[in-house]
Amino acid sequence: MVGGVSGVLQGAPITTFDLDIVHSRDPENIERLIAALEPLGARYRTPGAKEIKPERSHLQSPGHQLLMTRGGPLDLLGTIGHGHGYDDLIDQTTEMEIGKGLRIRVLKLETLIEVKEETAGEKDKAALIILRRTLQEKTPKS
Repeated sequence: MVGGVSGVLQGAPITTFDLDIVHSRDPENIERLIAALEPLGARYRTPGAKEIKPERSHLQSPGHQLLMTRGGPLDLLGTIGHGHGYDDLIDQTTEMEIGKGLRIRVLKLETLIEVKEETAGEKDKAALIILRRTLQEKTPKS
C-alpha cells in the first residue's frame, strides 16, 4: 500500500479518499488480482469508461488503473514516482497488522516522501508538509 492511506496508518493527519496500491505484475499475482476485483465490482472511474472492467493487459502495464469498487476508489499502480515498481519498493515497506489476522505491507514514510517529491503536484505538495512533519515527530532525537 502506498499513498495517503499508508501515511495515515503511520500517523500522518491527512485526509484521503482512495486506496493506492502498487501491485506485483507477475502473471500469478495478476490472476489473483483479477479474481479479487470481480466481487468488488471494480470498474474504471474515468468518464466514458464506467462499465469497463480492468483486464490482465491493463494490470500488467506500468500505468495507473483508477477504479471504483463497491468499497470506494481504488488506484492500482504499476509504478509510482520515476518508475518505481513493486520489486523496487518491497524492501522499502513495513508490515502492519490493521485488524485481527489482517497484515498488509505499507510503504515506509521516508520512501513515501521521496516518491511524492519526485512527481509532486499541488495536492502532493500540501501533503508533503504534513508527511515530513510526521516523520520528524516519529524520528528519535539523538
